[in-house]
Amino acid sequence: MPSARTASMTISEMREFAGFAAHEQEFIERSLDIAMGRGDAFKSWSRCADDQRAIRGQYIAYRELRQMRDAIPADSGFEGIDRFIGTLARISAQDLAQEQLDGFSAYRFLYERLLGAAARPFLPAAFCAAAALPQIRPERRKQLLQSLSESAATAPGWSKREPGFYPEKVEAAA
Repeated sequence: MPSARTASMTISEMREFAGFAAHEQEFIERSLDIAMGRGDAFKSWSRCADDQRAIRGQYIAYRELRQMRDAIPADSGFEGIDRFIGTLARISAQDLAQEQLDGFSAYRFLYERLLGAAARPFLPAAFCAAAALPQIRPERRKQLLQSLSESAATAPGWSKREPGFYPEKVEAAA
């Protein structure tokens, strides 16, 4: 049975998710469906050809996540950091270019679930790298980079607790 602390943390995660814009919530749910193999994302999420292209791109990019989870570098050394951050920045840029995540908070929420708690210390760097790429529209770049708070960018430590809430799409009753 979950402890009161675990239940409280899960409720906190649910509240955080509820605070995201509807399009951010949908993108997170879709991304988790793709990454976790929860059903057919094309059937659940595709409304047009652009959606199909975006979903296909996520399927391809997210195939690398399992290897990345196993290759998260220690936060005290530099061994393997180039490959990890480079891959994470590329996948992150693909997600940010879809313009469905409006800032660091929604990005962090998603990527904590995609990669696990051990990736938390690397998320601000990967987010900044991805958001600053020329593939992201200049106005969007500015919005994304300004969404990263100083406290998130300079945090002295990160929780090692794994996320407990993984949102899923809920079908409306007919």
